Amino acid sequence: MSVTDDARPTAVGADETFGGPQLSGRQRNNPLRDPGDRRLPRVPEPCALVVFGVTGDLSRKKLLPAIYDLANRGLLPADFVLLGFARRDWGDGDFESLAKKAAKQYARTDWNEEVWSRLSGDIKFVAGSFDDDAAFDELAETLDELRNSHGIKGNAAFYLSIPPSLFPVVLKQMERTRMADNAASGGWRRVVVEKPFGHDLPSAIELNSLVDSVFTAQDVFRIDHYLGKETVQNLMALRFANQLFEPVWNANYVDSVQITMAEDVGIGGRAAFYDATGAARDVLQNHLLQLLALTAMEEPVEFTAEAIRTEKIKVLRAITLPPDLAADAVRGQYDQGWLAGERVLAYRAEKDVPPDSNTETYATVRLGIDTRRWAGVPFYLRTGKRLPRRVTEIAVLFKKAPHLPFSHTDTEELGHNQLVIRVQPDEGVTLKFGSKVPGSMMEVRDVAMDFLYGEAFTESSPEAYERLILDVLLGDATLFPRNEEVEASWRVIDPLEKFWANHPPELYRAGEWGPKGAEIMLGREGRAWRRP
Repeated sequence: MSVTDDARPTAVGADETFGGPQLSGRQRNNPLRDPGDRRLPRVPEPCALVVFGVTGDLSRKKLLPAIYDLANRGLLPADFVLLGFARRDWGDGDFESLAKKAAKQYARTDWNEEVWSRLSGDIKFVAGSFDDDAAFDELAETLDELRNSHGIKGNAAFYLSIPPSLFPVVLKQMERTRMADNAASGGWRRVVVEKPFGHDLPSAIELNSLVDSVFTAQDVFRIDHYLGKETVQNLMALRFANQLFEPVWNANYVDSVQITMAEDVGIGGRAAFYDATGAARDVLQNHLLQLLALTAMEEPVEFTAEAIRTEKIKVLRAITLPPDLAADAVRGQYDQGWLAGERVLAYRAEKDVPPDSNTETYATVRLGIDTRRWAGVPFYLRTGKRLPRRVTEIAVLFKKAPHLPFSHTDTEELGHNQLVIRVQPDEGVTLKFGSKVPGSMMEVRDVAMDFLYGEAFTESSPEAYERLILDVLLGDATLFPRNEEVEASWRVIDPLEKFWANHPPELYRAGEWGPKGAEIMLGREGRAWRRP
C-alpha cells in the first residue's frame, strides 16, 4: 500500500496546521497533524533572526552555538536567515567565519559539516553603528529582499544583544524604518530584550513603555535564560503532573523554602556593569524572584503562556518584605581568600573596581507571600559570587513530624524532610527523608533519593538559549516574563536597595558561604542554611 503525501506525518509547521488550508477528511483523522499534539517537534515558519551586537560575548558563546544546535536538531525552518548587525567592516563571508568558529567551540551537539554548509548559505551581515540612519535603511532593505530571495515571508525576530543604554537608539531606528511594523512587513516582527530590564521601577516602566510603543506588547520577549532551563520547566511538571507533591505544597506542611544561586567565579571582565548593578539587581530581581514565582504559584487553569503568567503575577504581587530589614536582609562583598586551592583577590582589588566600592557581591533576604497557601512560610533567597561551588537550587524544607515515638538519641541526626530541585549543575531532583540505620538499635538518620536528568533520559538537556530562541521564532511566550512581572519584581527590590544604600556590605572571605550575618539571620529563627 502506498503512502500519499496527504497521509505522510510531518512536523507541525505554522501556516499549514494553524489556520492554513482546510484539511481533507483523511488529514483530519491523522493524529500527527493535531496542533495540540506535541510529540513531534514544533518548527517555526520561514523567518529571519536579526542579532544586534552579534560580535559580543553573549552572541559568540550562547546565541550562535544555540542556532547551530537548533539546525543540527532539525528545528529550524528550511527558509531561515541569520542576519548580523555590528560596527565592523565585514562582508557576509567574514561574519560566517566568526559564526562557524563560535559554533564549533561552544555548540552542545556534535559538529556536522553538512548541517553547517546548509546553514552558512543563509548567513548575512550588515555593517553599521546604531546611530547610522543609512545602515538601518540598508538593514530594512535587506529584510525586504530576503522576503523574495529566501522566502522568509516578512517574518523577523530582532535580538538586542546590546547594553540597555543603547535600546532607545536601536528601537527608534526600527520605528523610523518601520521594521517593527507587522502590517508593513507582511509578516510578524518580534523583539528579544536581555536583562537587566531597567535598574529600578521608574526606569523599568520607561523601558517597557518605549519597547511597547515600537512593538506590540505580545511581540516583546524579555529573556530570563534561567526560565529556559529544563529543570525549571520540570518544576511545573513535578508539581502539577503528580498527586504526590501538591497536597503537601503549602503552609500546613512546609517549614521554609530556600532558593540559592551560588557562583564560584568573580566578576571577570564585567566590572563596569557589575559595580553599577550589584547582586540584588543582577540576580535577585529576575532569576530568583522568577524561581520563587514558579515554586509558589497556584495551578494554572491550562498550560498556556497567559494562564501561567496570571498565576506568577499573583505571587509576585503578594510578596511581603520583612518588617525589620536590618535583621532579615543581608548583603556582603567578597574579600581575599582561597577557592579551589587558589588565592583570589578581594572584590575591591579586581580590575576596574573602585577601591572604596560598596557594591554587594552577595545578597540574601527573607520574603513572605501573603496568600492562604503560604501564610507564615519564609522564603529565603540568596545569591553570591566567590562562594565554594557553583550551584542553583530550590530547596523545600518540610516541617518535622509532630510526634516522634523514638528517644531523642535515636533521632538526633534526623533533619527536615527536603525536596531539592537542582537547576544547575547536575540537573535533577533529590528527596531527603529519614531512614533506619542497619543494626540492632533504632537509629534514624537522613538519606537521599536522587533523580538525575543525565541518567534518566538518553537525550541530553538542550541549552536554555536553544529553547528560548526557538520559542521566540514560534511566538510561544510561556517562558518570558511580561512587563507586569518585571515591574512587580522591582517593587520588591527597590525598598531593599534604598535600605542598603546607607548600610555598607559585610565582608566575607572568598571560598566561604557568605557573611556571618546571613547565618545569624536564619539562626535567629532556629533554622540553618542548607549546604548544597
